Amino acid sequence: MEDTFTFSGLTIPNLAKVAGGILVIWGLVAYFMQSADPPSITAMIPAFMGAPLLILGILSERNEANRHHYMHAAMIFALLMVIGGAQGLIDIGGKSNLAIGSHLILVVLGSIFMTAGIMSFRHARKLRESSGV
Repeated sequence: MEDTFTFSGLTIPNLAKVAGGILVIWGLVAYFMQSADPPSITAMIPAFMGAPLLILGILSERNEANRHHYMHAAMIFALLMVIGGAQGLIDIGGKSNLAIGSHLILVVLGSIFMTAGIMSFRHARKLRESSGV
């Protein structure tokens, strides 16, 4: 069994950085694209959820001894992204396409990261069991 788990060619910390970066960029774009005057800060919610994911991905690569702690925290943010995004999709009546898109991107990226994270945690457990630690 390989020691390093990858998901679509990315390690989980790299996936956290990519997903977090996408969310930060999307949040900024959504903020400046909205038609509200003055702009609503809620358009940046994806950025507010993506920034911790990005930071946790960076920290986990710089401090490998605590990587599992950082990735567990990142999983909590991914779960919040899925819950928050899904809650926003329950009643889409009257929402702008930008808001719907933001909720969708939260659900999709959060789900992908949670799936990869769970697979990574299972991989780590199997590695520990096979090595007898």
